[in-house]
Amino acid sequence: MKKIAWVTDSTSTLDPVFAEQNHIYIVPLRILFGEECYRETDDITSEMFYEKLAEASRASSSQPPIGEFIELYESLKDKYDEIITIHCSTELSGTLHTSMQAAEIAGVTVTAIDSKAGAYPHREMIMQGLEWQKQGCSAAEIKVNIEQMIDNMSFYLIPASLQHLHRSGRVSGTQLIISQLLKIHLLLRFEEGKVVVNEKIRTFKRTKDRMLDMLKLDMEKVKHVCIMHANNQEEAVTIKKQIANLLPKLKTEIMPFIPVVSIHAGAGTIGLCWIHSENGYRD
Repeated sequence: MKKIAWVTDSTSTLDPVFAEQNHIYIVPLRILFGEECYRETDDITSEMFYEKLAEASRASSSQPPIGEFIELYESLKDKYDEIITIHCSTELSGTLHTSMQAAEIAGVTVTAIDSKAGAYPHREMIMQGLEWQKQGCSAAEIKVNIEQMIDNMSFYLIPASLQHLHRSGRVSGTQLIISQLLKIHLLLRFEEGKVVVNEKIRTFKRTKDRMLDMLKLDMEKVKHVCIMHANNQEEAVTIKKQIANLLPKLKTEIMPFIPVVSIHAGAGTIGLCWIHSENGYRD
């Protein structure tokens, strides 16, 4: 079995101890409050983040600096047979491109994968990739398998704040005003790495019910679903109970979103994700 290193970013939500034990190297995204800059998950706790977000007049995020990637690749190139670099969607961040550029500068060959998402599916791609690695798959073979997982991914979001999406350029000013006037909620989905509007629905309850309807359509092909939330544990638990009533055999998990999601979609955002498991993905 070849010795493989994994390079990823903080949107993977992986436990740092697990990452260290499995040759996974996490480069954190940056969180900016005015002139203050924090390494996501390293320099700021979730509690501190949400306190600052509530008070801040300006909050944003940025990809890691290229120098940090170069330094990492320099340290890895003589230790591993292959390196897989897998990052959040290139439609939402330039992190993968920066990582690949850094590898070229460091003189390292990498197998690059665009997860076309973040959070739960990003984590699952790496976790399943480790299983394929144990089975003796090469980096190239793992990439092909992970890309099949991406094709089988369903990821929906109900953003808490269109104001945040407007600031980040993902919702136009006209859409923002109309949605506020009509009290419309957006059901968003990931499509080829982009966050697109799936439906515009009156009331949060109906939007949430519609998201659950999408899950029911796939119920025969799904073994595990993840409920994600941005500082909204109470609603996540409510959805978990609803899923248990609708689909009692389905395994469910609750996962907090990383802070970057709250910057763009607002604290309170809820997400639901599943990956079709007919190909034997881990439960």
